[in-house]
Amino acid sequence: MGNFAIAHNRIRLLILLVALAMFVFGIRLVQVQAVQASDYRARAATEMENTRSLLAPRGEITDVNGVAFARSVAATSIVVDQTQISNPHKVANFVAPILGLSVSEVQASITGVRKWSMVFQNAKPAKWQELNLAIAQYNTQFPPMSPDRIIGFFPERSYVREYPSGSLIASLVGFVNHDGKGATGLESSMNSVIAGVDGKYSYANGYGAEIPGSQSEIIAAQTGTTVRLTIDRDIQWVASKAISDVVKASHAISGTVIVMDPKTGEILAHATAPTFDPNNTSKVSLVAMRNPSVQDVYEPGSTGKVMTLSAAIEEKKITPETVFTVPYALKRSTKVFHDHERHATKHLTASGILAESSNTGSIQIGELLSHETLYNYLSKFGVGTKTGSGLPGESNGILPKVADWSGTTAPTVAFGQGYSLTAMQATSIFATIANNGVRVSPTVIAGTRDASGNFTPAAGRSSQRVISIDTAQKMRIMMESVVSASGTAPTAAISGYRVAGKTGTAMRIDDTCGCYRGYTASFIGFAPADKPAYVISITIQDPKGLHWGGALGGPVFKKVMSFVLQSRHIPPTGTVVVPVALNEKELLAKKAADAKTTN
Repeated sequence: MGNFAIAHNRIRLLILLVALAMFVFGIRLVQVQAVQASDYRARAATEMENTRSLLAPRGEITDVNGVAFARSVAATSIVVDQTQISNPHKVANFVAPILGLSVSEVQASITGVRKWSMVFQNAKPAKWQELNLAIAQYNTQFPPMSPDRIIGFFPERSYVREYPSGSLIASLVGFVNHDGKGATGLESSMNSVIAGVDGKYSYANGYGAEIPGSQSEIIAAQTGTTVRLTIDRDIQWVASKAISDVVKASHAISGTVIVMDPKTGEILAHATAPTFDPNNTSKVSLVAMRNPSVQDVYEPGSTGKVMTLSAAIEEKKITPETVFTVPYALKRSTKVFHDHERHATKHLTASGILAESSNTGSIQIGELLSHETLYNYLSKFGVGTKTGSGLPGESNGILPKVADWSGTTAPTVAFGQGYSLTAMQATSIFATIANNGVRVSPTVIAGTRDASGNFTPAAGRSSQRVISIDTAQKMRIMMESVVSASGTAPTAAISGYRVAGKTGTAMRIDDTCGCYRGYTASFIGFAPADKPAYVISITIQDPKGLHWGGALGGPVFKKVMSFVLQSRHIPPTGTVVVPVALNEKELLAKKAADAKTTN
């Protein structure tokens, strides 16, 4: 009985030890297969010899309706393990004609001791199929281990960035470099959002090549996030065509058109000329790749007068019908300022000064304000600070501090020179007046869509009140006179609609000499004037010959705004335009008529 008990206890102990071992084994199995599975897969991906990167496609950049401006198209890069090439010259002679490359190009890429070398980047998948089949047929004449066989070539999945709209919106969207990373535009500034996350896959190696069907995904590639813009491709096309035509006709250096919703800050069109094709950037200069709407600064000229008059009305220094004696020339400090055309002394109202774009009249209005007050209003309108658009390379513009002003700075600033801004800032200034005095930061981003299709709208825009509703309404009525027969831009008028705006013809700083040479012509306006739906700015740099903002920018505004109003189904307001007196004679006649009606 003693021996039996001992044996029984031993069996029980053995069973307990086996059970304990199985329990420990089970715990470890769960840990490896479930808890730490991803870690082991990742370690396998880095430790296994036969693994390759699984490239991820970038997200798209689309217009507001989902039409692609930029997208990734599947391609196949052909790479080589140089250590497996026994006769580079012979192999190069065989491979080169299939790939359409020179023998020297192929030989340079396959000669050496590197385990990975690029032979043909971003080839069409059919090109790899053709090469692989040709190598397979060639190798049939040699035994498996023969040194005469061609081995060592591999396909690597890649993507080609494609821009279906070509040059239509190149300065805004930008392009990617040879490494597949954003080089300019939104491709660059939003690269971390648009770029995907590469994965890894393993494969079996047979005689120096991947064995078909042996590929196994270890870490899945994650597609990049798609960015949806506020841009409407149809409006963009009309704006692009219009600015391109006027830049060519006027032999200008460049031109910009911006279409903005003043209430939301959304940019519907962002057209520049000249432009470039992002599908082929090999011969494009760095200057051509710039985004002039936010990177190029210029003195606005007469479009800047709307800030001077807005400030004076807001500070209750003038009304739209305040009369001024306006000479052709006016001396201030050491300089004589004059209007753009010689004329006898006039008696213009503030509205008339704006309509005729008088420099000497604007100087007198500016003198009703202290230097600090004028500076502060320009600052509140956004001069000297970025608009908040988020576009790469955006400039602050230039607004000298009051302490640095000379005796001629204030009169110069009053009529729109002596400081600099961007086309985006200028558009925002007019959008502020159109939006009842509230400045909303502009944006081109409507939102983003992840790889699962979930759309996230962009965050709301920041806003700031600059002038009162009353001042904004008075300014809009005054600005309608600019588009009248008595104004400087009758070419901007649109039949059936009330249109308001302002022309600008400013002397232009030439960076090559640091002097004034040439002009910046511009027109910025909105419609309907009494209920603004959209603001459009046109800026033309250094036109030759005819250089007036009304003559060059007015027709472009009319063409683009007419299309925008029709495509967005904005009807005329049907309200009656009440003309504002532009000079003392009209003002007296108006008062006499009002008195007669009252009696």
